[in-house]
Amino acid sequence: MSLLNVTDLNVSYTASSGTVQAVHGINLTVERGQTTAIVGESGSGKSTSALAIIGLLPDNASVSAGAITLIDQPVTPVMRGKRVGLIPQDPTNSLNPTKTIGESVAEGLRIHGHADVKSKVLRLLEKVGIDQPERRYKQYPHELSGGMNQRVLIAAALALEPDLLIADEPTSALDVTVQKVILDLLDQMREELGIGILLITHDLAVAGDRAHRIVVMQQGAVVEEGLAAHVLANPRQPYTQRLLADAPSLATGSQAPLRPSTREGEIILSVENLGQVYGNFTALEGLSFEVTRGSTHAIVGESGSGKTTAGRAIAGLLTPSSGQITLDGVKLKPSRALRQKVQMVYQNPYSSLNPRQTIGKAIGEGLGNFTNLTKKQIQQRVQDYLELVSLSPELANRRPRELSGGQRQRVAIARALILEPDVVVLDEAVSALDVTVQAQILRLLEKLQQELGLTYLFISHDLAVVRQISDTVTVMSRGQQVEHGETAHVFTNPQSDFTRTLLGAIPGASYRHGNYNLGL
Repeated sequence: MSLLNVTDLNVSYTASSGTVQAVHGINLTVERGQTTAIVGESGSGKSTSALAIIGLLPDNASVSAGAITLIDQPVTPVMRGKRVGLIPQDPTNSLNPTKTIGESVAEGLRIHGHADVKSKVLRLLEKVGIDQPERRYKQYPHELSGGMNQRVLIAAALALEPDLLIADEPTSALDVTVQKVILDLLDQMREELGIGILLITHDLAVAGDRAHRIVVMQQGAVVEEGLAAHVLANPRQPYTQRLLADAPSLATGSQAPLRPSTREGEIILSVENLGQVYGNFTALEGLSFEVTRGSTHAIVGESGSGKTTAGRAIAGLLTPSSGQITLDGVKLKPSRALRQKVQMVYQNPYSSLNPRQTIGKAIGEGLGNFTNLTKKQIQQRVQDYLELVSLSPELANRRPRELSGGQRQRVAIARALILEPDVVVLDEAVSALDVTVQAQILRLLEKLQQELGLTYLFISHDLAVVRQISDTVTVMSRGQQVEHGETAHVFTNPQSDFTRTLLGAIPGASYRHGNYNLGL
Protein backbone atom coordinates (compact mmCIF):
# COMPACT_ATOMS: atom_id res chain seq x y z
CA MET A 1 0.00 0.00 0.00
CA SER A 2 1.43 3.38 -1.02
CA LEU A 3 1.83 6.04 1.67
CA LEU A 4 0.46 8.84 -0.55
CA ASN A 5 -1.79 8.44 -3.57
CA VAL A 6 -2.78 11.35 -5.79
CA THR A 7 -5.32 10.38 -8.44
CA ASP A 8 -6.52 12.54 -11.35
CA LEU A 9 -5.93 15.77 -9.43
CA ASN A 10 -7.33 18.96 -11.00
CA VAL A 11 -6.74 22.40 -9.44
CA SER A 12 -8.23 25.62 -10.80
CA TYR A 13 -7.83 29.29 -9.91
CA THR A 14 -10.54 31.93 -10.11
CA ALA A 15 -9.19 35.15 -11.64
CA SER A 16 -10.74 38.36 -12.94
CA SER A 17 -10.45 36.94 -16.44
CA GLY A 18 -12.26 33.73 -15.47
CA THR A 19 -11.31 30.25 -14.29
CA VAL A 20 -7.73 29.08 -14.96
CA GLN A 21 -6.93 25.36 -14.92
CA ALA A 22 -3.51 25.21 -13.21
CA VAL A 23 -3.20 21.44 -12.69
CA HIS A 24 -5.05 18.73 -14.58
CA GLY A 25 -5.03 14.95 -14.31
CA ILE A 26 -2.08 14.57 -11.91
CA ASN A 27 -1.28 11.05 -10.73
CA LEU A 28 1.59 10.23 -8.37
CA THR A 29 2.53 8.04 -5.42
CA VAL A 30 4.98 8.25 -2.52
CA GLU A 31 6.07 5.05 -0.80
CA ARG A 32 7.00 4.89 2.90
CA GLY A 33 10.75 5.37 3.35
CA GLN A 34 11.19 6.64 -0.22
CA THR A 35 11.38 9.95 -2.09
CA THR A 36 9.30 10.98 -5.08
CA ALA A 37 10.46 14.15 -6.85
CA ILE A 38 8.28 16.47 -8.91
CA VAL A 39 10.41 18.43 -11.39
CA GLY A 40 9.59 21.15 -13.88
CA GLU A 41 9.94 24.84 -14.63
CA SER A 42 8.24 27.65 -12.73
CA GLY A 43 4.54 27.61 -13.60
CA SER A 44 4.51 23.88 -14.35
CA GLY A 45 2.18 23.18 -11.40
CA LYS A 46 4.69 21.62 -8.99
CA SER A 47 3.99 23.81 -5.97
CA THR A 48 0.25 24.00 -6.68
CA SER A 49 0.12 20.20 -6.54
CA ALA A 50 2.05 20.17 -3.25
CA LEU A 51 -0.16 22.86 -1.69
CA ALA A 52 -3.27 20.92 -2.75
CA ILE A 53 -1.94 17.81 -1.02
CA ILE A 54 -1.35 19.63 2.27
CA GLY A 55 -4.49 21.77 2.02
CA LEU A 56 -2.77 25.16 1.79
CA LEU A 57 -4.11 26.42 -1.53
CA PRO A 58 -4.96 30.15 -1.62
CA ASP A 59 -8.57 31.28 -1.30
CA ASN A 60 -9.01 31.69 -5.06
CA ALA A 61 -7.92 28.09 -5.76
CA SER A 62 -9.84 24.86 -5.42
CA VAL A 63 -9.48 21.14 -6.09
CA SER A 64 -12.03 20.71 -8.85
CA ALA A 65 -11.51 16.96 -9.31
CA GLY A 66 -9.46 14.01 -8.13
CA ALA A 67 -8.57 12.32 -4.85
CA ILE A 68 -5.68 12.62 -2.38
CA THR A 69 -5.25 9.83 0.17
CA LEU A 70 -2.68 9.12 2.89
CA ILE A 71 -2.62 5.40 3.73
CA ASP A 72 -6.03 5.10 2.06
CA GLN A 73 -7.55 7.94 4.15
CA PRO A 74 -8.56 11.22 2.47
CA VAL A 75 -6.09 13.97 3.35
CA THR A 76 -7.75 16.72 5.39
CA PRO A 77 -6.46 19.97 6.94
CA VAL A 78 -6.53 18.23 10.33
CA MET A 79 -3.63 16.05 9.16
CA ARG A 80 -1.44 19.10 8.47
CA GLY A 81 1.62 19.02 10.70
CA LYS A 82 0.60 15.85 12.50
CA ARG A 83 0.50 13.49 9.51
CA VAL A 84 1.91 15.70 6.73
CA GLY A 85 4.80 18.14 7.30
CA LEU A 86 5.94 20.95 5.02
CA ILE A 87 9.47 22.30 4.49
CA PRO A 88 9.12 25.56 2.55
CA GLN A 89 11.65 27.03 0.15
CA ASP A 90 12.98 30.17 1.79
CA PRO A 91 13.84 30.02 5.50
CA THR A 92 14.28 33.80 5.59
CA ASN A 93 10.63 34.36 4.71
CA SER A 94 9.26 31.24 6.41
CA LEU A 95 10.53 31.84 9.95
CA ASN A 96 8.92 34.58 12.05
CA PRO A 97 11.70 37.12 12.72
CA THR A 98 10.07 38.11 16.04
CA LYS A 99 10.09 34.55 17.40
CA THR A 100 13.07 32.67 18.76
CA ILE A 101 14.18 29.45 17.10
CA GLY A 102 12.78 27.50 20.03
CA GLU A 103 9.37 29.16 19.75
CA SER A 104 9.19 28.46 16.00
CA VAL A 105 9.94 24.75 16.39
CA ALA A 106 7.67 24.44 19.45
CA GLU A 107 4.63 26.02 17.81
CA GLY A 108 3.16 22.81 16.37
CA LEU A 109 3.84 20.89 19.59
CA ARG A 110 2.03 23.50 21.66
CA ILE A 111 -0.96 23.61 19.29
CA HIS A 112 -1.38 19.85 19.64
CA GLY A 113 -1.07 19.94 23.43
CA HIS A 114 2.27 18.19 23.91
CA ALA A 115 3.94 18.28 27.31
CA ASP A 116 7.63 18.94 28.08
CA VAL A 117 7.90 20.95 24.87
CA LYS A 118 11.32 22.50 25.44
CA SER A 119 13.14 19.20 25.92
CA LYS A 120 11.50 17.84 22.75
CA VAL A 121 12.55 20.92 20.78
CA LEU A 122 16.13 20.61 22.04
CA ARG A 123 16.20 16.94 20.96
CA LEU A 124 14.85 17.92 17.53
CA LEU A 125 17.46 20.64 17.07
CA GLU A 126 20.18 18.15 17.99
CA LYS A 127 18.70 15.52 15.65
CA VAL A 128 18.87 17.86 12.64
CA GLY A 129 22.51 18.66 13.37
CA ILE A 130 22.26 22.11 14.99
CA ASP A 131 25.18 22.68 17.34
CA GLN A 132 24.66 24.11 20.84
CA PRO A 133 20.87 23.52 20.89
CA GLU A 134 20.42 25.35 24.22
CA ARG A 135 22.00 28.49 22.78
CA ARG A 136 20.23 28.28 19.41
CA TYR A 137 16.89 27.77 21.19
CA LYS A 138 17.08 31.38 22.44
CA GLN A 139 18.38 32.92 19.21
CA TYR A 140 16.44 34.56 16.38
CA PRO A 141 16.53 33.63 12.65
CA HIS A 142 18.78 36.57 11.72
CA GLU A 143 21.46 35.19 14.06
CA LEU A 144 21.73 31.92 12.11
CA SER A 145 23.01 31.13 8.64
CA GLY A 146 20.68 30.14 5.80
CA GLY A 147 21.66 26.50 6.14
CA MET A 148 21.04 26.53 9.90
CA ASN A 149 17.63 28.16 9.41
CA GLN A 150 16.72 25.48 6.87
CA ARG A 151 17.59 22.86 9.50
CA VAL A 152 15.22 24.68 11.88
CA LEU A 153 12.41 24.35 9.31
CA ILE A 154 13.16 20.63 9.01
CA ALA A 155 13.04 20.27 12.81
CA ALA A 156 9.68 22.08 12.89
CA ALA A 157 8.32 19.83 10.12
CA LEU A 158 9.46 16.69 12.00
CA ALA A 159 8.18 17.85 15.41
CA LEU A 160 4.86 15.99 15.22
CA GLU A 161 6.45 12.89 13.63
CA PRO A 162 4.52 13.03 10.33
CA ASP A 163 4.27 10.14 7.91
CA LEU A 164 4.93 12.39 4.90
CA LEU A 165 7.24 15.37 4.37
CA ILE A 166 6.65 17.77 1.48
CA ALA A 167 9.91 19.59 0.72
CA ASP A 168 9.18 22.50 -1.65
CA GLU A 169 12.48 23.62 -3.23
CA PRO A 170 14.16 23.21 0.19
CA THR A 171 17.70 23.97 -1.05
CA SER A 172 17.33 26.22 -4.10
CA ALA A 173 18.43 29.31 -2.13
CA LEU A 174 21.47 27.58 -0.59
CA ASP A 175 25.11 27.17 -1.57
CA VAL A 176 25.98 23.88 -3.22
CA THR A 177 27.86 22.55 -0.17
CA VAL A 178 25.07 23.55 2.23
CA GLN A 179 22.56 22.07 -0.23
CA LYS A 180 24.36 18.73 0.00
CA VAL A 181 24.31 18.84 3.81
CA ILE A 182 20.56 19.54 3.89
CA LEU A 183 19.74 16.85 1.32
CA ASP A 184 21.92 14.36 3.21
CA LEU A 185 20.00 15.26 6.37
CA LEU A 186 16.64 14.65 4.67
CA ASP A 187 17.89 11.28 3.42
CA GLN A 188 19.04 10.41 6.94
CA MET A 189 15.67 11.37 8.45
CA ARG A 190 13.84 9.38 5.76
CA GLU A 191 15.87 6.26 6.51
CA GLU A 192 15.78 6.56 10.31
CA LEU A 193 12.11 7.50 10.66
CA GLY A 194 10.69 5.65 7.66
CA ILE A 195 8.90 8.75 6.39
CA GLY A 196 8.02 9.38 2.76
CA ILE A 197 9.26 12.55 1.07
CA LEU A 198 7.66 14.47 -1.78
CA LEU A 199 10.50 16.65 -3.13
CA ILE A 200 9.59 19.64 -5.31
CA THR A 201 12.48 20.89 -7.44
CA HIS A 202 13.30 22.44 -10.80
CA ASP A 203 16.68 20.68 -10.82
CA LEU A 204 16.77 17.22 -12.39
CA ALA A 205 20.30 16.74 -11.06
CA VAL A 206 19.05 17.00 -7.46
CA ALA A 207 16.10 14.74 -8.27
CA GLY A 208 18.38 12.17 -9.88
CA ASP A 209 20.64 12.06 -6.82
CA ARG A 210 17.91 11.86 -4.20
CA ALA A 211 14.66 10.47 -5.57
CA HIS A 212 13.47 6.91 -6.07
CA ARG A 213 10.81 8.09 -8.52
CA ILE A 214 10.58 11.22 -10.69
CA VAL A 215 7.44 12.96 -11.93
CA VAL A 216 8.09 15.52 -14.69
CA MET A 217 5.48 18.29 -15.00
CA GLN A 218 4.89 20.82 -17.77
CA GLN A 219 2.06 23.35 -18.01
CA GLY A 220 0.06 21.69 -15.24
CA ALA A 221 0.28 18.11 -16.51
CA VAL A 222 2.54 15.09 -15.98
CA VAL A 223 4.54 14.47 -19.15
CA GLU A 224 6.78 11.69 -17.84
CA GLU A 225 6.97 9.54 -14.71
CA GLY A 226 8.89 6.54 -13.46
CA LEU A 227 11.94 5.27 -11.58
CA ALA A 228 14.73 7.86 -11.47
CA ALA A 229 17.07 5.52 -13.33
CA HIS A 230 14.66 5.09 -16.23
CA VAL A 231 13.63 8.73 -16.53
CA LEU A 232 17.18 10.11 -16.47
CA ALA A 233 18.85 7.38 -18.53
CA ASN A 234 16.12 7.14 -21.17
CA PRO A 235 13.93 10.26 -21.18
CA ARG A 236 11.09 9.77 -23.65
CA GLN A 237 9.68 13.30 -23.84
CA PRO A 238 11.45 16.26 -25.54
CA TYR A 239 10.69 18.41 -22.50
CA THR A 240 12.50 16.01 -20.14
CA GLN A 241 15.38 15.80 -22.60
CA ARG A 242 15.62 19.61 -22.59
CA LEU A 243 15.64 19.75 -18.78
CA LEU A 244 18.50 17.26 -18.79
CA ALA A 245 20.43 19.17 -21.44
CA ASP A 246 19.97 22.49 -19.64
CA ALA A 247 21.14 21.34 -16.18
CA PRO A 248 24.80 22.50 -15.93
CA SER A 249 25.79 19.79 -13.45
CA LEU A 250 24.42 17.08 -15.73
CA ALA A 251 26.19 18.64 -18.70
CA THR A 252 29.34 18.47 -16.56
CA GLY A 253 28.66 14.80 -15.98
CA SER A 254 28.26 14.12 -19.69
CA GLN A 255 31.75 15.53 -20.19
CA ALA A 256 30.71 18.78 -21.84
CA PRO A 257 33.90 20.50 -23.04
CA LEU A 258 35.51 23.05 -20.79
CA ARG A 259 36.03 26.51 -22.24
CA PRO A 260 39.40 27.03 -23.93
CA SER A 261 42.37 28.26 -21.94
CA THR A 262 42.59 31.95 -21.12
CA ARG A 263 42.37 34.11 -24.22
CA GLU A 264 45.58 35.98 -25.06
CA GLY A 265 45.17 39.70 -24.83
CA GLU A 266 45.61 42.84 -22.81
CA ILE A 267 44.81 42.96 -19.12
CA ILE A 268 41.71 45.09 -18.62
CA LEU A 269 41.19 44.47 -14.89
CA SER A 270 43.82 43.93 -12.22
CA VAL A 271 43.10 43.28 -8.53
CA GLU A 272 46.07 43.40 -6.12
CA ASN A 273 45.94 42.37 -2.44
CA LEU A 274 42.36 43.56 -2.05
CA GLY A 275 41.09 43.69 1.51
CA GLN A 276 37.93 44.83 3.27
CA VAL A 277 37.48 45.18 7.04
CA TYR A 278 34.23 46.03 8.84
CA GLY A 279 35.04 46.90 12.47
CA ASN A 280 36.60 43.75 13.93
CA PHE A 281 35.49 41.57 11.02
CA THR A 282 37.72 40.89 8.01
CA ALA A 283 35.45 40.19 5.05
CA LEU A 284 38.21 40.06 2.45
CA GLU A 285 41.98 39.72 2.59
CA GLY A 286 44.76 39.47 -0.01
CA LEU A 287 42.62 38.92 -3.12
CA SER A 288 44.63 39.18 -6.35
CA PHE A 289 43.85 38.29 -9.97
CA GLU A 290 43.93 39.66 -13.52
CA VAL A 291 41.32 39.52 -16.26
CA THR A 292 42.04 39.84 -19.98
CA ARG A 293 39.77 41.86 -22.22
CA GLY A 294 36.89 39.87 -23.71
CA SER A 295 37.19 36.98 -21.23
CA THR A 296 35.17 35.78 -18.22
CA HIS A 297 36.69 35.51 -14.76
CA ALA A 298 34.68 33.72 -12.08
CA ILE A 299 34.80 34.16 -8.31
CA VAL A 300 33.33 31.15 -6.51
CA GLY A 301 32.76 30.20 -2.90
CA GLU A 302 30.12 29.75 -0.24
CA SER A 303 28.01 32.51 1.29
CA GLY A 304 30.24 34.71 3.44
CA SER A 305 33.37 33.91 1.45
CA GLY A 306 33.80 37.52 0.29
CA LYS A 307 32.64 37.09 -3.32
CA THR A 308 30.05 39.86 -3.33
CA THR A 309 32.30 42.20 -1.32
CA ALA A 310 34.94 41.85 -4.04
CA GLY A 311 32.36 42.45 -6.78
CA ARG A 312 31.02 45.57 -5.08
CA ALA A 313 34.54 46.95 -4.65
CA ILE A 314 35.30 46.38 -8.34
CA ALA A 315 32.01 48.06 -9.29
CA GLY A 316 32.95 51.06 -7.16
CA LEU A 317 30.11 50.56 -4.70
CA LEU A 318 32.50 50.51 -1.74
CA THR A 319 36.04 51.71 -1.04
CA PRO A 320 38.29 48.77 -0.08
CA SER A 321 40.30 48.95 3.15
CA SER A 322 43.50 47.85 1.42
CA GLY A 323 44.96 46.90 -1.95
CA GLN A 324 44.13 48.41 -5.30
CA ILE A 325 42.07 47.79 -8.42
CA THR A 326 43.14 49.04 -11.83
CA LEU A 327 40.89 49.29 -14.88
CA ASP A 328 42.67 49.75 -18.21
CA GLY A 329 45.83 50.58 -16.27
CA VAL A 330 44.19 53.36 -14.23
CA LYS A 331 43.71 53.00 -10.48
CA LEU A 332 40.01 52.61 -9.81
CA LYS A 333 38.27 55.06 -7.48
CA PRO A 334 34.54 55.13 -6.76
CA SER A 335 33.17 57.92 -8.96
CA ARG A 336 30.33 58.86 -11.25
CA ALA A 337 32.51 58.11 -14.31
CA LEU A 338 33.15 54.58 -13.03
CA ARG A 339 29.41 53.83 -13.11
CA GLN A 340 29.61 53.93 -16.89
CA LYS A 341 32.68 51.71 -17.13
CA VAL A 342 31.59 48.97 -14.72
CA GLN A 343 27.99 47.77 -14.48
CA MET A 344 26.39 45.14 -12.21
CA VAL A 345 23.67 42.58 -12.81
CA TYR A 346 22.24 41.28 -9.53
CA GLN A 347 20.77 37.92 -8.50
CA ASN A 348 17.13 38.96 -8.16
CA PRO A 349 15.94 41.01 -11.14
CA TYR A 350 12.59 41.73 -9.52
CA SER A 351 14.08 43.51 -6.51
CA SER A 352 16.68 45.34 -8.61
CA LEU A 353 14.08 46.84 -10.98
CA ASN A 354 11.84 49.69 -9.83
CA PRO A 355 8.30 48.21 -9.82
CA ARG A 356 6.84 51.63 -10.66
CA GLN A 357 9.01 52.18 -13.73
CA THR A 358 8.22 50.81 -17.16
CA ILE A 359 10.79 48.47 -18.65
CA GLY A 360 11.77 51.14 -21.18
CA LYS A 361 12.44 53.72 -18.47
CA ALA A 362 14.46 51.23 -16.40
CA ILE A 363 16.72 50.35 -19.33
CA GLY A 364 17.11 53.94 -20.55
CA GLU A 365 17.63 55.55 -17.15
CA GLY A 366 21.43 55.43 -17.38
CA LEU A 367 21.43 57.12 -20.78
CA GLY A 368 19.45 59.99 -19.31
CA ASN A 369 22.01 60.34 -16.52
CA PHE A 370 25.23 59.98 -18.52
CA THR A 371 24.51 61.21 -22.06
CA ASN A 372 22.98 64.15 -23.90
CA LEU A 373 20.75 61.98 -26.06
CA THR A 374 17.25 63.19 -26.78
CA LYS A 375 14.20 61.36 -25.45
CA LYS A 376 13.53 59.96 -28.92
CA GLN A 377 17.12 58.77 -29.29
CA ILE A 378 16.97 57.07 -25.88
CA GLN A 379 13.75 55.30 -26.85
CA GLN A 380 15.42 54.02 -30.03
CA ARG A 381 18.46 52.77 -28.09
CA VAL A 382 16.16 51.04 -25.60
CA GLN A 383 14.39 49.25 -28.47
CA ASP A 384 17.77 48.24 -29.93
CA TYR A 385 18.92 46.76 -26.63
CA LEU A 386 15.66 44.95 -26.02
CA GLU A 387 16.18 43.24 -29.36
CA LEU A 388 19.83 42.60 -28.46
CA VAL A 389 18.75 40.53 -25.43
CA SER A 390 16.07 38.78 -27.49
CA LEU A 391 13.06 40.66 -26.09
CA SER A 392 10.30 42.33 -28.08
CA PRO A 393 10.47 46.17 -28.14
CA GLU A 394 6.75 46.06 -27.26
CA LEU A 395 7.75 45.14 -23.70
CA ALA A 396 9.12 48.66 -23.15
CA ASN A 397 5.73 49.85 -21.90
CA ARG A 398 5.22 47.00 -19.43
CA ARG A 399 6.23 46.89 -15.79
CA PRO A 400 8.46 44.26 -14.10
CA ARG A 401 5.52 42.35 -12.56
CA GLU A 402 4.19 41.67 -16.07
CA LEU A 403 7.34 39.78 -17.11
CA SER A 404 8.68 36.34 -16.21
CA GLY A 405 11.84 35.91 -14.14
CA GLY A 406 13.92 35.14 -17.22
CA GLN A 407 12.55 38.17 -19.07
CA ARG A 408 13.28 40.43 -16.09
CA GLN A 409 16.88 39.20 -15.97
CA ARG A 410 17.25 39.99 -19.68
CA VAL A 411 15.99 43.50 -18.91
CA ALA A 412 18.63 43.81 -16.16
CA ILE A 413 21.30 42.73 -18.63
CA ALA A 414 20.07 45.21 -21.25
CA ARG A 415 20.13 47.98 -18.63
CA ALA A 416 23.74 47.13 -17.77
CA LEU A 417 24.91 46.91 -21.40
CA ILE A 418 23.23 50.04 -22.77
CA LEU A 419 26.00 52.23 -21.27
CA GLU A 420 28.61 50.14 -23.16
CA PRO A 421 30.68 49.30 -20.06
CA ASP A 422 34.20 47.87 -20.08
CA VAL A 423 33.36 45.26 -17.43
CA VAL A 424 30.05 43.66 -16.39
CA VAL A 425 29.90 42.23 -12.87
CA LEU A 426 27.31 39.43 -12.66
CA ASP A 427 26.55 38.71 -9.00
CA GLU A 428 24.75 35.33 -8.81
CA ALA A 429 22.88 36.54 -11.91
CA VAL A 430 21.43 33.12 -12.83
CA SER A 431 21.20 31.30 -9.48
CA ALA A 432 17.54 32.23 -8.89
CA LEU A 433 16.39 30.97 -12.30
CA ASP A 434 15.02 27.63 -13.47
CA VAL A 435 17.60 25.53 -15.27
CA THR A 436 16.01 26.09 -18.68
CA VAL A 437 15.84 29.88 -18.21
CA GLN A 438 19.33 29.79 -16.71
CA ALA A 439 20.62 28.03 -19.83
CA GLN A 440 18.98 30.67 -22.06
CA ILE A 441 20.62 33.51 -20.09
CA LEU A 442 24.02 31.82 -20.17
CA ARG A 443 23.77 31.35 -23.94
CA LEU A 444 22.73 34.99 -24.28
CA LEU A 445 25.72 36.18 -22.21
CA GLU A 446 28.12 34.15 -24.34
CA LYS A 447 26.55 35.46 -27.55
CA LEU A 448 26.80 39.08 -26.37
CA GLN A 449 30.39 38.55 -25.26
CA GLN A 450 31.36 37.28 -28.70
CA GLU A 451 29.49 40.04 -30.54
CA LEU A 452 30.46 42.98 -28.30
CA GLY A 453 33.80 41.87 -26.86
CA LEU A 454 32.47 42.14 -23.30
CA THR A 455 34.50 41.31 -20.20
CA TYR A 456 32.63 39.53 -17.40
CA LEU A 457 33.31 39.11 -13.70
CA PHE A 458 31.00 36.21 -12.83
CA ILE A 459 30.26 35.70 -9.11
CA SER A 460 28.70 32.35 -8.24
CA HIS A 461 28.54 29.48 -5.76
CA ASP A 462 27.72 27.02 -8.56
CA LEU A 463 30.83 25.37 -10.00
CA ALA A 464 28.82 23.61 -12.70
CA VAL A 465 27.77 26.99 -14.15
CA VAL A 466 31.27 28.40 -13.66
CA ARG A 467 32.76 25.50 -15.61
CA GLN A 468 30.42 26.31 -18.46
CA ILE A 469 30.96 30.06 -18.71
CA SER A 470 34.37 31.08 -17.33
CA ASP A 471 37.93 31.18 -18.69
CA THR A 472 39.64 31.72 -15.34
CA VAL A 473 38.48 31.25 -11.77
CA THR A 474 39.28 32.34 -8.22
CA VAL A 475 38.08 30.09 -5.40
CA MET A 476 37.41 31.84 -2.08
CA SER A 477 36.72 30.70 1.47
CA ARG A 478 36.12 32.91 4.52
CA GLY A 479 37.53 35.98 2.80
CA GLN A 480 40.68 34.21 1.63
CA GLN A 481 41.74 33.23 -1.88
CA VAL A 482 42.41 29.49 -1.75
CA GLU A 483 42.95 28.76 -5.45
CA HIS A 484 43.28 30.63 -8.72
CA GLY A 485 43.93 29.71 -12.34
CA GLU A 486 42.47 28.66 -15.66
CA THR A 487 39.09 27.03 -15.18
CA ALA A 488 40.13 23.90 -17.07
CA HIS A 489 43.13 23.41 -14.80
CA VAL A 490 41.29 24.12 -11.53
CA PHE A 491 38.48 21.72 -12.44
CA THR A 492 40.69 18.87 -13.58
CA ASN A 493 43.48 19.33 -11.03
CA PRO A 494 42.20 21.12 -7.91
CA GLN A 495 44.97 21.88 -5.44
CA SER A 496 42.96 22.69 -2.29
CA ASP A 497 40.71 20.46 -0.21
CA PHE A 498 38.08 23.22 -0.23
CA THR A 499 37.90 23.23 -4.04
CA ARG A 500 37.62 19.45 -4.06
CA THR A 501 34.74 19.75 -1.56
CA LEU A 502 32.94 22.24 -3.80
CA LEU A 503 33.42 20.00 -6.83
CA GLY A 504 32.20 16.97 -4.89
CA ALA A 505 29.04 18.79 -3.83
CA ILE A 506 27.84 19.41 -7.40
CA PRO A 507 24.50 17.53 -7.67
CA GLY A 508 24.00 14.91 -10.34
CA ALA A 509 26.50 12.30 -9.16
CA SER A 510 23.96 9.53 -9.75
CA TYR A 511 23.54 10.63 -13.35
CA ARG A 512 27.26 11.01 -13.89
CA HIS A 513 28.17 7.61 -12.41
CA GLY A 514 25.01 5.63 -13.21
CA ASN A 515 24.43 5.05 -9.48
CA TYR A 516 20.69 5.71 -9.41
CA ASN A 517 18.40 5.22 -6.45
CA LEU A 518 16.23 2.51 -7.96
CA GLY A 519 13.78 2.34 -5.09
CA LEU A 520 13.80 -1.44 -5.24
